[in-house]
Amino acid sequence: MKTVTLVAVVLLIVGGLNWGLVGAFDFNLVDTLFGEGSVWARIVYVLVGLAAVWKLVALFTEKPVVRDE
Repeated sequence: MKTVTLVAVVLLIVGGLNWGLVGAFDFNLVDTLFGEGSVWARIVYVLVGLAAVWKLVALFTEKPVVRDE
């Protein structure tokens, strides 16, 4: 599960950076790299969406870490 979580975090960073570029400069990096509306671009978008769902579920199901001070 640690690997899946790491991949999810990387995908969320990619998605966040892509949306930042779209918002700031109207530049879609995923479409530029893979072609607008291509199968590969759609796969990237689906993977980013799945990563978000994975982390959202983890947010509500993982126990918080309590540290003694």
